[in-house]
Amino acid sequence: MDSMKARLLTAAIGIPLAVVLLILGERFNLIMYIIVSLLSFIMVFELLSAKRLHKNLFVFIPCAVYAILQPLVIPLKLGYFTIFAYVLVMFFIMIFRNEYVSYTDLSFAVLGELIIVLGMSSILILPPKYDNCYTIFFVLSIGIPWCADAGAYFAGVFLGRHKLCPRISPNKTVEGFIGGLIAGVISAAIIGFVYTFLYEKASFNYIVIMLIGLFASLVSVLGDLSFSLIKRSCGIKDYGSFFPGHGGFLDRFDSVIFASPIVYFIGKAFVIFSF
Repeated sequence: MDSMKARLLTAAIGIPLAVVLLILGERFNLIMYIIVSLLSFIMVFELLSAKRLHKNLFVFIPCAVYAILQPLVIPLKLGYFTIFAYVLVMFFIMIFRNEYVSYTDLSFAVLGELIIVLGMSSILILPPKYDNCYTIFFVLSIGIPWCADAGAYFAGVFLGRHKLCPRISPNKTVEGFIGGLIAGVISAAIIGFVYTFLYEKASFNYIVIMLIGLFASLVSVLGDLSFSLIKRSCGIKDYGSFFPGHGGFLDRFDSVIFASPIVYFIGKAFVIFSF
C-alpha cells in the first residue's frame, strides 16, 4: 500500500501543476514547445545514465543538444534536417573517436534517443485542421497512457491472477492489461467531454476519440514493457527517483513516447473535432 500512497501523493501534486501549465500553454504555444524540449532532455539524460554514458562527453553533448533542439525546430519544419545532422555527428564520433565510444554504446544512445525525442515531439506536430489546438493533443497523448497505467495498476492489484510478461515485468497481469484498456477508452471520452467546455464552438467525434483511447492504451503497454526490458538489461530498478512511487521521468513517460504518435496519426486520418 506504500506504493499506492506514493502514487496518490504524486498525482495530488502533479495534476494541479499540469493544469496550470496547460492553461498557460493554451494561450502561449511556445510554452508547450519548451515543456516538451525539457522533458525530452531529462529523459535522454536518464536513459544515458542507465549505462553511465552521461559521463562520456562525446555521447552526452550531441545527445543533449539534439534532445533540446528537435522539439523547438518543429514550427520551422526543420525536423528532418536535425535528425540527419544528429545521426551524422554520431557516426562521425563513432569513426573518429572510436577509442572513446564503442559501437554498442553508440547504438544504445542513438536508438534510445530517437525513440524518446521523436515520440515526444509528435505531440507538437498538428494536422492543419487543428491549428493552434496544442493542449488537447498534449492531454490525449499523456492523459490516456497515464490513466491506462493507473487502471492497469488497480485492476492488477484487486483482480490480477494471470501474469502478462513475467520475465520482463513480473507485476503486470492480463487482468491489469484489460483494465488499462478500459480505463484508457473511458479517459479519452472524459477528455473529449472536458474540452467541449474549452472549445465551445467545436463538435466532437467521440467514436474517434474512444478509438484513440483504445489504440493509444494498447501501444502504451508496448512502450512500458520495452523500457522495462532496457532497465533490466542495464541492471537498474528505475531510471530516476523524481516521482515517488513512479521513478524518474522516463519511467513515467515511457508509455507516452509510444502512444503520442498514435494520437497524431488517428487525429490526422479522422476528424476528432471541428469548428
